[in-house]
Amino acid sequence: MNRMSIAAIAATVLTVAGLGGLYWWQQRERHAAQVAAAAPPALPQASAAAPPASAASEPAIRHPVAESAVAASAPVVDAKPPTWSTALNDLLGHSAVTRFVLTDDFANRFVVTVDNLGRQHAAPRLWPLQPTPGRFSVTGQGELRGIAPENARRYTPLVSMLTAVDSRRAAELYLRLYPQLQRAYEELGYPGRHLNDRVIEVIDLLLATPEPASGAPLMQLPEIKGSVPSTQPWLRYEFADPALQSLSSGQRILLRVGPAHRQALKAKLAELRRLLVRPATR
Repeated sequence: MNRMSIAAIAATVLTVAGLGGLYWWQQRERHAAQVAAAAPPALPQASAAAPPASAASEPAIRHPVAESAVAASAPVVDAKPPTWSTALNDLLGHSAVTRFVLTDDFANRFVVTVDNLGRQHAAPRLWPLQPTPGRFSVTGQGELRGIAPENARRYTPLVSMLTAVDSRRAAELYLRLYPQLQRAYEELGYPGRHLNDRVIEVIDLLLATPEPASGAPLMQLPEIKGSVPSTQPWLRYEFADPALQSLSSGQRILLRVGPAHRQALKAKLAELRRLLVRPATR
């Protein structure tokens, strides 16, 4: 990987959205394999999540961004923030961006990804990263299968990229480009809501991902109703434990990538949380 330059994009963007990239390959064709009698209503192009009902009043902001940090991080001579494409290329280098990232409409992709990682189901069409190469692999025979140890190796390049980001510089740029993200979040269907609150909420949810009680969790193929046979069963595996399957999409991703990657990503998320939450004033 190329060395990171001083123009860094938010590691929150890359870490949280990177989890969405890990999930993208799993879900892209799974929805097609599980089509039954009726298809769900089409989602608006600008949104991959169902917005909540309009509230009578705007909720209080729990985690305001630190405006002073924005001013401190932006050079006086450069009042105009960089584009996402420029920032990503400065961070990772052109080859890494080409390999991992989808830079078009990145602000919208980011807010959709953050929101969906905290939900049980996620539409994959607006994820910001390329799908992970290879197939999800299992071991054993019968209805219950284990996650193959080699499965985690498929995620190593992406996880290494995510955890190598300079968190402090990245958080500064996140704050600097925050107005773009906030605008995209409101356009997603959350007028009056504060994006940073949702970012922290999702980070906390991911940090609370439980560790399987008996090591690697068991997987199973759900019953598919309909006349169309499945030719790609590796896209349909679910956790055999209902408690694990009921977790959010982001938490299920962390369970699939393996314990070492899970701990590395959790450590990065915890570091980012400390940078993105304004210290309480006394």
